[in-house]
Amino acid sequence: MEGGVKGLEYQAEPRDAYKIAYIIHFLLGAGNLLPWNAFITAVDYFGHLYPTKHVEKVFSVAYMSSSVVVLVVMMSWGSWWEKMSPRLRLNLGFSLFILSLMVAPVTDWFWYSTTGSSSGRANAGYGVTVASVVVCGLADGLVGGSLMGSAGKLPKKYMQAVFAGTASSGVTISLLRISTKAMLPQTPKGFIAENLESKLLQDWYPILLITVYNIADLVGKSLTAVYLLKSIKKATWACITRLLFYPIFTACLHGPIWLKTEIPMVVLTFLLGLTNGYLTSVIMMIVPKTVPVSEAELSAIVMVVFLGLGWSVVRFSAGSGSYEPH
Repeated sequence: MEGGVKGLEYQAEPRDAYKIAYIIHFLLGAGNLLPWNAFITAVDYFGHLYPTKHVEKVFSVAYMSSSVVVLVVMMSWGSWWEKMSPRLRLNLGFSLFILSLMVAPVTDWFWYSTTGSSSGRANAGYGVTVASVVVCGLADGLVGGSLMGSAGKLPKKYMQAVFAGTASSGVTISLLRISTKAMLPQTPKGFIAENLESKLLQDWYPILLITVYNIADLVGKSLTAVYLLKSIKKATWACITRLLFYPIFTACLHGPIWLKTEIPMVVLTFLLGLTNGYLTSVIMMIVPKTVPVSEAELSAIVMVVFLGLGWSVVRFSAGSGSYEPH
């Protein structure tokens, strides 16, 4: 397989003397996941607004499900989608991103700041917020599918730029979240803070864990620019090996006391993010190069579809259990 990957490299790589194309792909990747990271990093805020709702899991399922629907449509009716230029698809997707991000502050202002809160208003506000997450997911499918598909037809480094950009958006949002939390007065804890306990870090604990994961994810996706694993077989086995994180994290929750402390959790979270970033980037970079150039875009979209399906199934399974609101 290694020889197959090398054999399908493009003979003439487009010249990018000033790395402008690389930077553009990096920024497009960052813009693709920035809205979602803004939603999911603020789950303690939404958990405070809607304390009876399982915000994180509902947001995840709503976002990924709508994104996968768009990707499946793009994969199934590729000839129809090709009639729309990539520029039009990207502009439409980013316009939907802006629309979805405007909903949360407007909803907060309209339902809570001007009219006060009540059960009916809270339910209406929650419905509107979830709808905005669905719109954000639709935009992600449109932008992500178009971006990954077009990058799949280019040399590997541009796919690496896209994924490094997606990881950088998570780091950016996490740092902004830390800054605002440090500057603003203390607010009530969200349900994540109540589920993850740390006497040392207190309600900073979940935010710092998310930040550690995002930084590790960025490091992993950036490492492929230095060293790229070129064997699909080895990359696949490495992905399967990551299943060991399930029993390890289970041991952290239900095992010895020392495993429940901050250091093991931070180390495991870093390793989880590092392996996720590196292996995701590796797979997405080498798979489009194992097929004819004419099918590279479709292969990249198929990979994104199954990536989204996997995450949707996991989040839906996690959300199907019982939940006692705080």
